[in-house]
Amino acid sequence: MRSFFDFLLRIHFLLLFILIEVFSFILLVNNNNYQQSSVVNFSRQFSGRYYSRISNVKQYLSLEEENKKLAEENIRLLNLLESSINKNRDIYGNIVDSLTNQQYTYITAQVVNNSISKKHNFLTLNKGYASGIKPEMAIISQDGVVGIVKGVSRNYSTVISLLNFDFKISSKIKKNDFFGSLSWDGTNYRYATLKEIPLHADVQIGDTIITSGFSSIYPEGIVIGYISDFEEKTGSFYEIKVKLSVDFKKLKNVYVVRDLLQKEKIELEEQTQ
Repeated sequence: MRSFFDFLLRIHFLLLFILIEVFSFILLVNNNNYQQSSVVNFSRQFSGRYYSRISNVKQYLSLEEENKKLAEENIRLLNLLESSINKNRDIYGNIVDSLTNQQYTYITAQVVNNSISKKHNFLTLNKGYASGIKPEMAIISQDGVVGIVKGVSRNYSTVISLLNFDFKISSKIKKNDFFGSLSWDGTNYRYATLKEIPLHADVQIGDTIITSGFSSIYPEGIVIGYISDFEEKTGSFYEIKVKLSVDFKKLKNVYVVRDLLQKEKIELEEQTQ
C-alpha cells in the first residue's frame, strides 16, 4: 500500500493536469454548440461502428445455426414440390390422386468427412439408420448431384461420391432429353464425362445436364452440371465434358433422397428380367 501512495505522489502533477484537461474539455463542449455537435457526431460514429462489428461477429457465430434452419426449411419445401409427388393420371390426363402418392421425401445431413483426390472418393454424413437413411439412397445438395449411400451405421453413413470410378449415372441434356451415361475420369474434381449422346443430337456449350430419372435411385431433373466441351467419338456418338454444378471442396450440407416407391419398382423390374 505504501508503494502505491508513493507512486501517486510521484505522478500527482500528471494526474492533476489530466483532470484539468478533462474539465476544460467538458466546459468547452457544454458551452459551444459546434464542439458539442462534433462530439455527438463522433460518438455516434464510434458507437455505430462498434455495434456494427459486434453484430457482424454475432452473425458469423450464428451462421452454422442459420444454415441448419435453412436446410430444414429447404427440406420442407422440397417435400411440397410437385416433383416429389407421383401423380397418377387417368386416360384423359387428369390427376387421379396427388395427395396420397408422395414419392420422394428428403432428410438433411452434414458432410463430416470428404475426399476428392483419390480414384474412389467417399463422403461421410452425420446421420444413419436412426434418421431413416438406408443404402442406395440418392444424395444431393442445393447445387445438384452428390452421390449414393453405400454403408450405414446408427448415426453415420458413407456415400459413394460422384468423384468415384464406380459411380455412373443416367443423365440427359435438359433441352432435348437425349440421354447417356455420365462418370468421372479421375483427372479434375470439377469435371465429368457424358457418353453415348448421338451425333444428331443438338449439343451446345452451356447446355444443362440433369438426371434422366431412368434409375431407381435419382429422381428426374436433378442438375448435374453444364456442357463445357464436346467432340465426336467412335463415329456415331459425342463425348461431352461436363462441368459439375457441385463444388465438392465446399460441400457441407446435403439432402438424402428417399424414394418411397423404389422397392416396388425394383421388384417389378427384377420379375420382368
